[in-house]
Amino acid sequence: MGSPERWSGRIGFILSTIGSAIGLGSIWKFPYEVGSNGGGAFLFFYILGLVLVVVPLMLLEFAMGRHGRSDAVGSIAVVASASGASKGWRLIGALGILTSYLILSFYSVIGGWALYYLISTLQEGLVGGTAVAAQARFDAMLASPWVMTSYHLTFMAMVAAVVARGIANGIEAACKVLMPILIVLIVILAVYSMSEGDIGSALRFLFAIQPSSFSAGVALDALGLGFFSIGVGLSVMITYGSYAASNVDLRQVAVATIVGDTLVSCLAGLAVFPIVFAEKLDPASGPGLMFVTLPLAFARLPLGTPAALTFFLLLVIAALASAVSLLELPTAFLQTRLSWPRPRATVFAASTCAALGLVSILSFNLWADWHPLGAIGFEKATAFDLLDDLTSNVLLPITGFGLAVFGGWVMAPELLAGELHLGRFGTAVLRGLLRFVIPASVAAAALAFIRF
Repeated sequence: MGSPERWSGRIGFILSTIGSAIGLGSIWKFPYEVGSNGGGAFLFFYILGLVLVVVPLMLLEFAMGRHGRSDAVGSIAVVASASGASKGWRLIGALGILTSYLILSFYSVIGGWALYYLISTLQEGLVGGTAVAAQARFDAMLASPWVMTSYHLTFMAMVAAVVARGIANGIEAACKVLMPILIVLIVILAVYSMSEGDIGSALRFLFAIQPSSFSAGVALDALGLGFFSIGVGLSVMITYGSYAASNVDLRQVAVATIVGDTLVSCLAGLAVFPIVFAEKLDPASGPGLMFVTLPLAFARLPLGTPAALTFFLLLVIAALASAVSLLELPTAFLQTRLSWPRPRATVFAASTCAALGLVSILSFNLWADWHPLGAIGFEKATAFDLLDDLTSNVLLPITGFGLAVFGGWVMAPELLAGELHLGRFGTAVLRGLLRFVIPASVAAAALAFIRF
């Protein structure tokens, strides 16, 4: 049964897909991944991965979704049937839904961190101007399962409130408000950071390409961030594509999404690194860059508290827009498969996912010393670490690999051509990438994870 819901127009569709892509992967993860991998070389591989891997997979997902007019499982089944193939390929869509569900369980926890910092900074301001004080605030939050749970549940409730209202009245309406606000906030923050910080060092760090930084490891990390950030392989774009009108140019939506996400990611770097370098802080300090290093830097600057509030509001908006797309996948599946009304499907998906999120929360405190797979080589990995690695480094590549193989070898080329209007040459290029380049790239990333 196909979904009767549709985007109200092309702009709403574009803003919603950009909102899905611009999440914590762009604002929170991108700066510290760049910092950890040497800057310019990482950006080069990141953009190359977008062009050769992410864009083709996004186009494929859009095409399958619009042709199938159903949830991820149903759309793949429709396309497989129309291509004379087994409907068993729909298991790829089921794996994508499962992966999005698992990611959302801990993604909402991190969204809760951003919400906590926004509210606590609003109430109390920035705590001190020392590294000890900044770290103590972060540690105190992680040490309290009750604090983390309350913000996690609040964040998940905000996400569910949007999804329950539907496509045009919920997701699209929210993104039409949230995305312009996000863009304004990140531009303001980047201008502030460049004026108060060390812009020269930041530009060299982000964009200068050092030959010594080129390596297979950096390339695979960049590809992995593209997967995590944009959300291809999760079947999010299949679901969103199923709501697109027949006259919408899917190529324009894909290009706008990739360009928008990349620009915001670069602006996030410009909002972060000038301050980091001016304060002589570590640009590769991992997730703590957002919640420890930056609050410390803001505390030392003029107008630091308003700048910090702007930054944490930016994080909350980015996380919310992206989390909405993750919750939409299981919600659409429950609607279609069980004929549940949207509010019921949303509440069930959100509440069970929120309950699973408690595992990640406890991994930072009461279960911090529990290493579920310690006996087989993961001695230091908590349950949160394992969920992160499982989804980002195993399930996401598997679904991306499966979608590429399906699109390149199974899906009838006339279906791709009909939905994307690429012409014979464009369709051949896309199928070539799906057949050879993308599976090889994804397999290399997966093998690198198994090895290291």
